[in-house]
Amino acid sequence: MSEERVVDKKAGEEKMAKVVSLCKRRGFIFPSSEIYGGLRSCYDYGPLGAELKKNVMAEWWRSVVYEREDIVGIDASIMMHPRVWEASGHVAGFQDPLVDCKNCKERFRADKAPKVEKGTEVEYVEGGKRGGKKLHGKAERGYVCPVCGSADLSEERMFNLMFRTNLGPVEAADSTIYLRPETAQAMFVQFENVQSTMSMKVPFGIAQAGKSFRNEVTVEHFIFRSVEFEQMEIEFFCEPGTQGTWMDHWTSERIGWYRRYLNRKDDVRLRRHEKDELAHYADDCYDLEYFFPWGWDELEGIASRTDYDLRKHSEYSGKKLSYFDQNATDPETGKPGRRYVPYVIEPSAGATRSVLMFLCDAYDEEPATEPGGEGRVVLRLHPRLAPIKAAVFPLVKKDGLPEAARDIVKRFFRAGINARYDEQHSIGKRYRRHDEAGTPYCLTIDGQTKEDGTVTIRDRDTMKQERIRIDDAVDVVRKRLDLGA
Repeated sequence: MSEERVVDKKAGEEKMAKVVSLCKRRGFIFPSSEIYGGLRSCYDYGPLGAELKKNVMAEWWRSVVYEREDIVGIDASIMMHPRVWEASGHVAGFQDPLVDCKNCKERFRADKAPKVEKGTEVEYVEGGKRGGKKLHGKAERGYVCPVCGSADLSEERMFNLMFRTNLGPVEAADSTIYLRPETAQAMFVQFENVQSTMSMKVPFGIAQAGKSFRNEVTVEHFIFRSVEFEQMEIEFFCEPGTQGTWMDHWTSERIGWYRRYLNRKDDVRLRRHEKDELAHYADDCYDLEYFFPWGWDELEGIASRTDYDLRKHSEYSGKKLSYFDQNATDPETGKPGRRYVPYVIEPSAGATRSVLMFLCDAYDEEPATEPGGEGRVVLRLHPRLAPIKAAVFPLVKKDGLPEAARDIVKRFFRAGINARYDEQHSIGKRYRRHDEAGTPYCLTIDGQTKEDGTVTIRDRDTMKQERIRIDDAVDVVRKRLDLGA
């Protein structure tokens, strides 16, 4: 069973190092502001990374908006009225317990620190430095510093994770606003506008994808947990009493979506929250987890939030956020028509985490197939997610081959397929470069092309090659990518 899998820590660290190296080498992800030494937990998506992230988010949007009649999308402002965050509980409750290690000066979250039994004797090195004096202490709190293992810690203090700024030229208390820590709240606030303007009937949903910001104390695992990230969220409104049925629907839908694009389908699972794990407003919740190189970790939460959010925003705004179902019967009066506050099912996915998941899943190393040959690194991305769908190579930079290759690239562009012309280095090196970029198909223009109007097409995963007609190239690639006409 996948739940019982053992993490090979060393192998996981090695794989993550290779994935991070590939991301830098091939233009997926760069450290932000690198020429100035970088900025902690901030990353820039390069040409291939921008395409990959865009494709992941586009596939999600296609699945939850374009392929359904009961969900519509919005794109809300990153900055909202501060009362929104008071109503949602973020101002008062969106906090982490912060602790400083007095030994090595590391600052960390108490709830994420390594756990030990209270009163356990621990040994650590002074200053956390190699060769330092050995010290001893007792873990009175039940946890130790994640860096040096010290139990000499400051008192816990609560730290709000929202980024605060001011609207307007004057920094005053009444000008304080926040960068949103999640995309969800705008969908609750706009519930009535969306429902009325689009004539939506419950059950229906609102979808949104975009940037969120959290001033995380602990950032880790490359882009997995960072201060700036992107979410893909749905708020699905349903009649009270039907939330169990819709939870079953959405857990099945969402795990099925990930498996559609993964090479290893069993690397995702659903983990149901225990009663003591549930948020105070939720009556059920699942974590959709992926087996990352460091172990199982959350990709998406699917929560049954009851009517908590709409009621809270009604209370704080003074506006009624309810729904009148003229086809239902009021359970109290028995008369036709029922007004109620809908319950909400929230599938909340991390787009940034999904990008990392697909990179980890796709990364593969193949040994050499012949004695003395070279192995290869290949990124087996699902074709619909691949940044470049087809690369076109002239065998040589003469005899009209570059012109013919560029003409094919233009045909792909006109068909809306992202293709790339590449004439640098040998054919073998070009193949390897695009294997690492995840390009599903490479087309080579050679001398035979001028004779019979055919080109060689090579498959990334099998490395098999075949001749096809130039005039069929776009249709062949489109069909194999399942991109439709």
